[in-house]
Amino acid sequence: MQRSTNRKRANLRDVAAAAGVSVATVSRVMNAPETVAEATRKRVEEAMNSLHWVPSAAARAINTGRTRFVGALVPTLDNAIFARVLASMESQLAEHRLSLVVATTDNDPDQEAEKAKGLVDIGAEGLIVSGVTHAPEFYSLIERCQLPAVSTSFYDPHYRLPTIGYDNAAAARTALAHLTDLGHRQIAVVHGPSASNDRTRARIAGLEGHSPKPGLSFYEVELSIAGGCAAGRAILQAEEQPSAVLCLSDVLASGVLFELQRQGVSVPREKSVMGLDDLAGSAHLFPELTTVHLPVSRMGAAAADAIASWVETQQVPEPSLLASDLVVRASTAGPAGADPEG
Repeated sequence: MQRSTNRKRANLRDVAAAAGVSVATVSRVMNAPETVAEATRKRVEEAMNSLHWVPSAAARAINTGRTRFVGALVPTLDNAIFARVLASMESQLAEHRLSLVVATTDNDPDQEAEKAKGLVDIGAEGLIVSGVTHAPEFYSLIERCQLPAVSTSFYDPHYRLPTIGYDNAAAARTALAHLTDLGHRQIAVVHGPSASNDRTRARIAGLEGHSPKPGLSFYEVELSIAGGCAAGRAILQAEEQPSAVLCLSDVLASGVLFELQRQGVSVPREKSVMGLDDLAGSAHLFPELTTVHLPVSRMGAAAADAIASWVETQQVPEPSLLASDLVVRASTAGPAGADPEG
């Protein structure tokens, strides 16, 4: 005989009646358990278990006026950097009893604005975005809804939203200084598309004005290992050969490294290769990749704390600058016969 599944599902009022408390007390147990006496809290939890009651997010929103979720808009999920940021962000938001909903934008400001509206429509209490280039419709949405919003992966204390991130220009200068200190004077710079990425533009700008002034040749490719491989082939075909390759992301540096090795070029004896990011796998390439560490996990946690505090207290957070650090490994060395003081 088939068992009936028409049994009425328990609701918040059923739990309150079973525990002998008010609906408001059940709500506090769900949303702020530290404010409820331990004996009362245990009684409510036992009633929840006996009734097999699972809280409904929609019902909770109706009862409390809170959805308790934050939206994050990132260019792509096909990048280890964003995966690390989001993992850290979600973990830290959970400490504040908040959830994370993610949308991707493909580095398209118009698409970002549309998806931001979608997140707001389903109840996002705040938004976290990447970079400082956004469509007018996005800013209009934030202002119209008076919505907490913070920007990551960039630091600009004068930006209209609080920024929590690193100085991209300074990180690029750190990488270039490492290569020039080793004696490299002809350096190929490999980067992803700059028109749609303000972080890339800031890194390129950071290379200007470096002293001593090296000869720089720029290669723009898609931001992928395949793009790095394509840059590696183009560099090897150049009339004037650089002694070092500076990649403005570790993903591109991995592709360049693979291509140089495929073409029989010894790294770092014939060419040094440098990255910027410090992805988890960069320390396990051969040779291990010299790079600049960007504190993306720490940034994700800091952004989560900032948006959670803003959502809960309505206090706008201060901008936060996180330091980047040079990580010297085996993929860089001085060019053969070069004078490091030259």
